[in-house]
Amino acid sequence: MAMEKEPMRKKVCIIHTGGTIGMARTDYGYSPKNGFIQSALSKIEELSSSDMPEFDLIEYDPLLDSSDISVREWKKVGRDIEKRYEDYEGFLILHGTDTMAYTASALSFMFEELTKPIILTGSQIPLFEKRNDARDNLITGLMIAGNYSIPEVCLYFGNKLIRGNRATKVSSDDLIAFDSPNFPYLADAGVRIALNQKNIRKPGNGLRLTQFQEHQIAVLKIFPGIQFEVFENIMTTNLKGIVIEAFGAGNIPENHGALVRILEKAKENGTIIVVCTQCLKGSAILGEYEASRGLIKAGAISGYDMTVEAAVTKLYYLLSLGYDIDHIKKLMETNLRGELEKPTL
Repeated sequence: MAMEKEPMRKKVCIIHTGGTIGMARTDYGYSPKNGFIQSALSKIEELSSSDMPEFDLIEYDPLLDSSDISVREWKKVGRDIEKRYEDYEGFLILHGTDTMAYTASALSFMFEELTKPIILTGSQIPLFEKRNDARDNLITGLMIAGNYSIPEVCLYFGNKLIRGNRATKVSSDDLIAFDSPNFPYLADAGVRIALNQKNIRKPGNGLRLTQFQEHQIAVLKIFPGIQFEVFENIMTTNLKGIVIEAFGAGNIPENHGALVRILEKAKENGTIIVVCTQCLKGSAILGEYEASRGLIKAGAISGYDMTVEAAVTKLYYLLSLGYDIDHIKKLMETNLRGELEKPTL
């Protein structure tokens, strides 16, 4: 009697960029350690189970604390995934938490027409510690990347799968470090992994990668008593975009027109001005209050319910495509990857 063959295990590519998950303790605090993840993975017995995907590991050198992640690293991750895209069922990126939402947003715009999952995860406590959140985030992230049809860039953390460009870090010390304030989760990992299928985007027709270019982009958070003149010197022709974190639905202090004068200078320089809300939930809608009139006069556009992370990386994406200013402004207010929803008035 012929023996039945075991089904082929799916295969996932793990890309280790650095971050707390693979750090070791040093005299100066936690620090990335080359070779640690490879050794740690080999000791997790569950990873050899028949219902777990096989994996290959790519470890970057040097490993980086995520505060050092920049456009250069986004481009490297993008190239590495593009080169191996047909060889794997999905991709799992190990990343530090501080800028994980920025990287997730950036990759969501860099990649078009996705047909398989690209998932970022990490941890608040390193894998080597006896009590940690790293183990579950890694195992569950790997399972989702290999076994589920989710053609999106996602962030998995604390039992929640979040659309990458909807994620934002909400805690520096809770084990549930990320949230998706303006969009439902793509999946909940409780006793079972339950996909919220209606929230998941449809598969594309095959990967297309847009490499980001370096551009000067600034973020300005409004606060009571802000002295706008401090920021006047950054408004040069080199500044291609600025994201303003305004009060409420997109309001700014009048302050004798100080900010408006600066923003009109930015408009003359061809700088694209995007207004997001400081609030964790809700939208920036210019024109809803008179206090946003100066922004409208300066040619600013609404970021609606985009996170600041999504607004910044979307600017990088559209500027890298070389579109003219009017077209970029139009697309910034258009939903491209599920990153925004315009409120119904």
